[in-house]
Amino acid sequence: MKLLEFTIERDDKSGAFTASWDDPKGGGITTQAYSLAELPDAINEAVRCHFLNRKSPRKVALHFECDPILQLA
Repeated sequence: MKLLEFTIERDDKSGAFTASWDDPKGGGITTQAYSLAELPDAINEAVRCHFLNRKSPRKVALHFECDPILQLA
């Protein structure tokens, strides 16, 4: 496996971003972050934990269910 594709959704109530991936072998990965800046670290940690005893993928793709809107200061 060379690429994991996470589906990214935003929870309207909490404002958190949820990243999820379904493992074809069963199970999967789900993690959350409260900003887009925090999301890569949350995904990296979740992937590392999921593949603890086996070779982990080197690439992750993010598929946003809706286009994110970034607010500039």
